Amino acid sequence: MTVYADLIRYRELFGNLFRRDVQAKYRGSVLGIAWTLANPVLLMSVYLLVFSVLWHTQFGKEGHYALFLLVGLSAWIFFATSVQAASRSMLDNANLIRKTRFPRQLVPLSVVATHLLSFVVMLAGLLVLDFALLPRVRATEWLAIPIAVGVVAIASGLALAIASLDVLFRDIEFLVAALLLPLFFLTPVLYPLTSPDISKHPWVVKIIHWGNPLAPAIQALRAPLFYGDLPRLADVVYVVVASLVALAVGAWVFMRVDDQIAVEV
Repeated sequence: MTVYADLIRYRELFGNLFRRDVQAKYRGSVLGIAWTLANPVLLMSVYLLVFSVLWHTQFGKEGHYALFLLVGLSAWIFFATSVQAASRSMLDNANLIRKTRFPRQLVPLSVVATHLLSFVVMLAGLLVLDFALLPRVRATEWLAIPIAVGVVAIASGLALAIASLDVLFRDIEFLVAALLLPLFFLTPVLYPLTSPDISKHPWVVKIIHWGNPLAPAIQALRAPLFYGDLPRLADVVYVVVASLVALAVGAWVFMRVDDQIAVEV
């Protein structure tokens, strides 16, 4: 697709946008990108306290529940922050878009790339932790990398579509912010879909598993990265198809509104 091919054709410009976004995000910070790890670790600590200590759930008693949480949180935090930050990226860069003619899809995609840097740091930390603490995953954890690429593709396609639509319909960014919280609890970040408490409701499990594009992705990440198993073929196929669909939808929406962006921002 030419929409994404422009990332290579205009890679120098894309690199400048990426560096600008990274510098703006961490300007004045002493620890810089190390703050990337603060959010998932803090959330992990809170959920660990709630589900393992205060509220004795069945899945909270699983061994190494902290690592279980970190796998899901790393993917979720990347997805949520990328999509939310990209939702108004066109509007935030209105002056640049009005004054200069360039491939405008680079703007939301550079925002995703900025959060991708954080995702890479979180994933690298997880690979090291799991290798040290979970011997069962040492032969399989590398399989999480291509699955993570699928998560990036899903986030990129949705971010491009949402950022493009937000130029025409300013309510989109508020709708996205409102939907992310319920989507978090409908994504198997805190719990496994195989938990006895949840498997009592098979129709709910099916809806969460197959109706939420992030659910198969997180399931496929956890299999090699936490359980030491191969990802289920159905989950892998779902992630591949969801990635292609998300990228296609993002490109289609962008091309439909591209001519109006400079006028509307």
